[in-house]
Amino acid sequence: MKKIIASLFLCLLTTNVFAQPRPESLRIATRLVKPFVFEENGQLTGFSVELWNEIAKQINVKTEFVVKPTVKELLASINTQEAQLGIAAISITAERELQWDFSQPMFDAGLQILVSAQTSESGILANMIAGVFSPTFWQLIGAILLAILIPAHIVWFFERRPVGGLLTNKSYFPGIFEAAWWSLASLAAQADQMPRSAAARVAAVFWMFTSVVFLAYFTASVTSSLTLQQLRGDIKGPEDLPGKKVASVKGSTSVEYLRQHNTEVIEFAKVEEAYEALQHGDANAVVYDAPVLLYYASHEGKGKVQTVGAIFRKENYGIAFPDKSPLRKRVNEVLLKLKENGTYDQLYSKWFGGSGT
Repeated sequence: MKKIIASLFLCLLTTNVFAQPRPESLRIATRLVKPFVFEENGQLTGFSVELWNEIAKQINVKTEFVVKPTVKELLASINTQEAQLGIAAISITAERELQWDFSQPMFDAGLQILVSAQTSESGILANMIAGVFSPTFWQLIGAILLAILIPAHIVWFFERRPVGGLLTNKSYFPGIFEAAWWSLASLAAQADQMPRSAAARVAAVFWMFTSVVFLAYFTASVTSSLTLQQLRGDIKGPEDLPGKKVASVKGSTSVEYLRQHNTEVIEFAKVEEAYEALQHGDANAVVYDAPVLLYYASHEGKGKVQTVGAIFRKENYGIAFPDKSPLRKRVNEVLLKLKENGTYDQLYSKWFGGSGT
């Protein structure tokens, strides 16, 4: 009898164990965008990754992340059922809502402007000075010196013989200095004497004509350099963006905004490429999601770049699902629960400081 009872107990225990549901496995589409998703020590981490891991525990699912290069490809992978849902820094828009379902907002965001740190109001003068003394400027100075010395040597060679000529001293030193001074004065259209020898006069006329062209080119180069530096320092808000070269990320809502406001957009596959364009002078500013730019400005870009103006075009990030996905309700319930019990605030504070609710 005891053996029968033990056997029944063992059967019930075994049945109960096998009756427990196994965790469902989900493929999650994402993309690398600090601080929401990025790789560290060969593993994905970031605010969005940690938030999803908390949700996955609550709904009892295992996760397999599928990394996509852009938001467009991330959303497309949901349509093709390569992934069951997507999470990163995905803006909820009316246009996207037509094709995908979205969770409750998981993050309040918006657009922000990033400029070089040198373009702050207090750094405009320093930026202009840096433009004047750039490598291009010194190349022009070198060209001027060379241009002065060539006609100076020609004039000295022919003027060292005539009596009462341009030079008071016929030897190379200090005669060449007198010739160089005349050449410099001619460049500035201040020369009050002309050489006496015929060959030197021909060289002088040619030099005077060349100096006018050269001076015009030099003035235009310096002026354009100063104008460019001033333009870079003029950006204080979105109203200053038209007429500037602005870098952003392909397929993002920031590109759409910039085009709607007649701003020249330079599109890049990754936001890191936009940062490089800004620091190399190929763009006047970067416009993109505010939390991404703020994180970069306070970490890798600290001292090199800064954000300007207030956050504009406020928007929310959400978790993307296929249309009418049964997962959406389950995820929403857990997301609201995490906000209520303080777990969400803990994650927000870890990655951004302060409170997210």
